[in-house]
Amino acid sequence: MALVDSLIKQEWLKTPRIIEAFRKIKRIDFLPEDMKDLAELNEALSIGYGQTISQPLVVAFMLELLDLKPGEKVLDIGAGSGWTSALLSEIVGDKGRVIAIEIIPELVEFGRKNISKYNFIEKGIAEFICADGSKGYEKEAPFDKILCSAEAKEVPQAWKSQLKIGGRIVTPIGSSIWFFIKKSSEQFEEKEYPGFVFVPLVSK
Repeated sequence: MALVDSLIKQEWLKTPRIIEAFRKIKRIDFLPEDMKDLAELNEALSIGYGQTISQPLVVAFMLELLDLKPGEKVLDIGAGSGWTSALLSEIVGDKGRVIAIEIIPELVEFGRKNISKYNFIEKGIAEFICADGSKGYEKEAPFDKILCSAEAKEVPQAWKSQLKIGGRIVTPIGSSIWFFIKKSSEQFEEKEYPGFVFVPLVSK
């Protein structure tokens, strides 16, 4: 687990519950066969269809910003390989819910197969859905937290309205990671962390 140790040392990973999830949920389980030997690399890797499994330090950074609590309900947009969905599921625990949304049908199958190695779907914690993540997921709203792993042009109104008051959105916009806290139905506190690279969010 040299990768996790280096993320802790470089202070990307700080919270015990998130560190524990990173140790338990193995990135290798979410990679295509021909990429498995690269699992410990701290970089984004291709999973096909123009999509990637995110760089571990970026995932660590975003999860730390999200500040997840056990029992919370999270919308995971651009779920892809299922790695972040599995990490989220581990962190929210048995009383939590993770709705993983992916628009590319082949990746929905891939992600669902990968996350099933950890029984999160069977336990009723995670659900993998083929849909346009830019519209959020009204059926399961409101959410405590919303995480997007692909670059949006802006935060869709649907996400803002489907978030609980006090909830958080963490998403890439351009080459920055943005962090939003919902203060009231209309008011959001926001913060920008520049210097990241993401694949664009695919929407219909």
